[in-house]
Amino acid sequence: MQLHLRFFTSSSSGFYKMKIKVGFSYDVHQLAPGREFWLGGIKIDHDKGPVANSDGDVLIHALCDAILGAANMRDIGYHFPETSAEFKGIDSKIMLQRTVDMVRKQKRFQISNIDTTVCLEKPKIKDYIPKMQAVLSEVMQIDLEDISIKATTTEKLGFVGEEKGLAVYATVLLIRE
Repeated sequence: MQLHLRFFTSSSSGFYKMKIKVGFSYDVHQLAPGREFWLGGIKIDHDKGPVANSDGDVLIHALCDAILGAANMRDIGYHFPETSAEFKGIDSKIMLQRTVDMVRKQKRFQISNIDTTVCLEKPKIKDYIPKMQAVLSEVMQIDLEDISIKATTTEKLGFVGEEKGLAVYATVLLIRE
């Protein structure tokens, strides 16, 4: 579904169209002892970390998928396949930057805002959220106020509650004027 909004302006027609698109994503990674824990572009001290081909930053992976989905540009696995040696151990911030650049150049969309929810029992991330927002703001070149990162537990239920993994939900709003 496409939504076209009309806004009053001083142009000769009096109106212009703005195209908006919404993307949603969900990503999961297993946690294993002795691995680095990257989330939102920062390294967090923890005894477990995500199992992944890249650095395992599940927040950034969910963001990439939401951005690509909103622009109808497939998904992160299509653009950054795990089977490619090029992406082995890659910093997820590089994938996010490339994703944002693709959407801006190929589809002429800008990111209006993002909203994410991180589901994990440990570590508690509330004190890290401002730094994550700052890193993501720099990578995506959007204002801090347009980046929402929330955290929740699953009340010890399921794989997240048992600390076997973590999950992230991400929503993004893209605009083109």
